[in-house]
Amino acid sequence: MRSRFSGQIAGMGSEEGTRVVIGRWADSPFGSFADVMIERPDGHRVLLAPTTQVATFVAQTYTFDEVRVHEVAVRDAGAGWCVVAGELRLTLTIGRRAALGWLLHAIPQPVATSATWATLIDPIARVALRGVRTRGVARPGRREWYAATDLVHITSLSASFDGQELGALAAVDPPCRFGFSSTPRIPSVTSVVTTVTTRPDEPGGRSWRGR
Repeated sequence: MRSRFSGQIAGMGSEEGTRVVIGRWADSPFGSFADVMIERPDGHRVLLAPTTQVATFVAQTYTFDEVRVHEVAVRDAGAGWCVVAGELRLTLTIGRRAALGWLLHAIPQPVATSATWATLIDPIARVALRGVRTRGVARPGRREWYAATDLVHITSLSASFDGQELGALAAVDPPCRFGFSSTPRIPSVTSVVTTVTTRPDEPGGRSWRGR
């Protein structure tokens, strides 16, 4: 089975050491939704998902220590995003398009969004962007391709999680460990089409905390 998700991924670090990855999906097998992946300084990985169905799919694709199911709201706020998801409160500011973003933006959409293109540029991404890959095996039975079409910088961050302030914006360092690839080290929002293939006999079943 092949599933395609079209949207944006925001990846950022914080002064406190927590790294946050926000998926804002305009089109997917689950409709329009947002989810959040958080890795704490001690390595504890948390998924915030809006529904049980989304939580199941994401938790079977990536690796987490904890899954929470509750509303995940992401809205445009001035020059950035405002995110409210359970115990997460986050506001980020988006800056200019990165040099890599201009290059990605120039590639014709049918080419840039294909799994074939993601496969071809994977060796380049590995060298140019620490921790980033554009294809690979996530959890057993799931193969994934990231086809990026644009990249803009994140310039500021204000956030708290579980009642703790996360501090100022910082690099995504060390790279996140949810799957085979991290977001770029420099905080950024990537426009992307993600393709995930699954086997019918894939392993299932993970537990999560609901609201």
